[in-house]
Amino acid sequence: MWRTRVGYAGGAAERPTYRAMADHTECFQVDFDPTVVTFEDLLELFWQSHDPTREPWKVQYASLVLAHDADQLAAARESAERVSGFLGRRVATRIEELTTFWPAEDYHQKYHLRQDRVLAAEYRAIFGDDEVALRESTSAMKANAFVATRPGAAVVDRYAGRLGLGDAGLARLGASRG
Repeated sequence: MWRTRVGYAGGAAERPTYRAMADHTECFQVDFDPTVVTFEDLLELFWQSHDPTREPWKVQYASLVLAHDADQLAAARESAERVSGFLGRRVATRIEELTTFWPAEDYHQKYHLRQDRVLAAEYRAIFGDDEVALRESTSAMKANAFVATRPGAAVVDRYAGRLGLGDAGLARLGASRG
């Protein structure tokens, strides 16, 4: 199962929230199948998605990799060294072991999907008021990513049959058959 959720981690304070984040950093957590994509592949995407040499102006916005075990921690550190060498600059990204991930408030989860009335209504019909089910849904994760990135009909069509959406929802995502 693939899942993503946004939240707060990397700090010591208990139960951070958006309005009271304390020493935590805004981050997202990914559950992935390592037989399909490796942790190292995800690290490559991470490094390419931002400037890892930029110092954060606030801990809330720091670049951060949180590893779930010693192997991931070692892989992340080795990857950071390679990136630093390639860029010729020190990487400012913090690399630490994950202690606790605190999911963000419901209104932050699947944010892009929630901004589309048609998709939000279709997922509300699927999950009702069960915010945890929406947050943990692989389908909602994919739909949220499609809304945010608009990958084109060929990509959306590949997943359309597994999203559980009607024609209106698929059309909103850009499916050719929606």
